[in-house]
Amino acid sequence: MRLLVWQWGRRGAGPRFGIELARGLSQVADTSCVLSLATGAEILRADDPPAVALPVRTYSGLPSFALRAALAPFSVGRLAARLRALQLDGALCAMPAPLDFLMRAALHRAGLPYLVVVHDADAHPGDGLPLQMTLQHRLVQGAAGLVALSDHIAVRLAEQGLLRDRPLLRASHPPFAFGPTPLPPRAHGGRLRVLLFGRLLPYKGLDLFADGLAVLGPRDDMEIRVVGHGPESPVLDQLRRHPGVTVENRWVPEAELGALLGWADVLVLSHREASQSGVAAAAIAARRWVVATRVGGLTEQLSGEPMAVLCDAVPAGIAAGLRRVLEDPPRADPHGPERTTWQEAAGKLAAELREVLLPRP
Repeated sequence: MRLLVWQWGRRGAGPRFGIELARGLSQVADTSCVLSLATGAEILRADDPPAVALPVRTYSGLPSFALRAALAPFSVGRLAARLRALQLDGALCAMPAPLDFLMRAALHRAGLPYLVVVHDADAHPGDGLPLQMTLQHRLVQGAAGLVALSDHIAVRLAEQGLLRDRPLLRASHPPFAFGPTPLPPRAHGGRLRVLLFGRLLPYKGLDLFADGLAVLGPRDDMEIRVVGHGPESPVLDQLRRHPGVTVENRWVPEAELGALLGWADVLVLSHREASQSGVAAAAIAARRWVVATRVGGLTEQLSGEPMAVLCDAVPAGIAAGLRRVLEDPPRADPHGPERTTWQEAAGKLAAELREVLLPRP
């Protein structure tokens, strides 16, 4: 089976997810995999960029997206010819992106089926481009099957009527490693280092975190960083006023993520809603403690994870989770057995993909 994995996001977790998935599938017996990324993807500027068999120019902002979308009908034929030249059995969208309708049209013209890995069945408040879910639904409607990363997503896809008797494959989100595993938590010998990292948007529960810190009260034994990109808001000002908290409202380049995770002892995921979390996957790979709310797919992702503390999505729950890490942290060995690898996850997925793309006569 020869597959194309595509992900046309420019930065964030999408391109990395696509790369790791393609690498994992390439290591499965009787499976070969090639990758398509946007030429402007941040990860391609890394010291060891991945091999990209099908680079595609996408956009750099809303004006260029509008122009690219308007010209898309004139690009379908050329893209279809490039797809035919790769001699594929099918394609897999690693994470939907706004210009995927161009790939859908080219795959259809080339006579190639595709599947879509669905990360979010609903738009998060304040997240994404206009029409993001409309574009995703159109992509999903043309797919030969769907892949859900959690039961939470699988249920929502069924509720939305998007399955339509098509195969629904289940996959997992293995840990993201951003460089070598850092020293264990608290190895620095100083105050507990708490990190809330990611897009600074309402669904991340920044208000729950701020109020949870107020419940916990000032602590001389805790240092807190809130790092990520988002609109300025009263809750960020509230966090800035809390003793021991620094707020860094900025985009964090991929090259900095390893050092940022290594700085932290514990990551807080104070989400009000979640499908699953790339930050959680990165924290697990870095062997960090995690305090996370029991919402959506986070419960599935972190249940049984020895270094995770799950709590109710209320300020008192977050305060209790942090107090647990301060006073009685999980005893898991940070150098313990490896979690599910991308190759293992890809191996299970490949067997199901083969049934969809290469049906027996």
